[in-house]
Amino acid sequence: MTAPLQLLIRGRSPLIINIPHAGTSLPPGYAERLSDAARPLPDTDWHLPFLFHFAVYSGATLMAATHSRYVVDLNRDPGGASHYPGVDLTGLVADTTFSYDDIYRPGCAPDATQIDDRRLRYWEPYHDALAEQIAAVHGRYGHAVLLDAHSIRAEVPRLFTGRLPDLNLGSCNGRSCDPSLRQAAVVALGADPTYSLSIDGIVKGGYSAHNYGIPEMGLHALHLEIVQAGYLDEDNPQDWNPARAEPLQAVLRRLVNALVSWRPTAA
Repeated sequence: MTAPLQLLIRGRSPLIINIPHAGTSLPPGYAERLSDAARPLPDTDWHLPFLFHFAVYSGATLMAATHSRYVVDLNRDPGGASHYPGVDLTGLVADTTFSYDDIYRPGCAPDATQIDDRRLRYWEPYHDALAEQIAAVHGRYGHAVLLDAHSIRAEVPRLFTGRLPDLNLGSCNGRSCDPSLRQAAVVALGADPTYSLSIDGIVKGGYSAHNYGIPEMGLHALHLEIVQAGYLDEDNPQDWNPARAEPLQAVLRRLVNALVSWRPTAA
C-alpha cells in the first residue's frame, strides 16, 4: 500500500505549519537503489512533527510530508531556479547528500524522465494540497501565515561555514511577510538567550517562502531552520528524546502563539 503524501491536521487559526523534509517513506523499489551512505536518510529533518505537535492545540494547521526528500525535494523550485545564488544546494531530485556522498548505487540514479515523473507524482500533488490549505485559511480569516519549518545539523560545510546559529528565521529579506509579523517572530524566538538567533542571515527562505509569501495579498510566509543539536543527539538522530526537546518546545510555543494571534494592521 502506498503511503499518503502528507500528514494533515486542520486547525482553527490563520497559521499553517508546513514540514516538507521530515518524511522517511520510500516508494517500493527505491530503497534498493540507494547507496549505503544514503539508506539511513541522513539529511532528514528528524522528528519535526513531534517537535511541533503541540501547535495543533494552539489552533495551527499542521502539514508534514511523509516521503523522504530523496524522493523529491519539496522546497526546491521545480524549474531549477536557486534562491541561494553561489551556494551548492542539492536539486529537486538530489544525487548527492549534504556530505557529498552519492545517494544512488552505480547505475541506479534517476534519469530526466524519472525525475519529471517524481515531480508529477509527488511534488505537484503536495504543493496543490498546501496551496489549497493556504487558500482555505485566507478565505476564512482574510490572511494566512505559513511557517515553513526545517531542521539541519549544526555544521554542514557544503552549505555554510562554521556552526549555524540555533534558530534561523528567514523572510526572504523582508519580502515574504509583513514587517510586524517578522518582528513578532523575532521577539518570540529571542526571548530565551539560551538559543542563538539569526534573522535573514545565512538562511533567508527557500521555494515555499518565496512562492507563498505575498504580503500585499494577505499571504505571509516565514522560514525557520532549527539546528538539530538543540533537540536531539546528532550522532543518533533517529532517537526521539522528549526531555531534551522540551526546552526548545517552550521557545517554539511562544513563536506559534505569536503567529496565531498576529493580525495585519488595517489600512
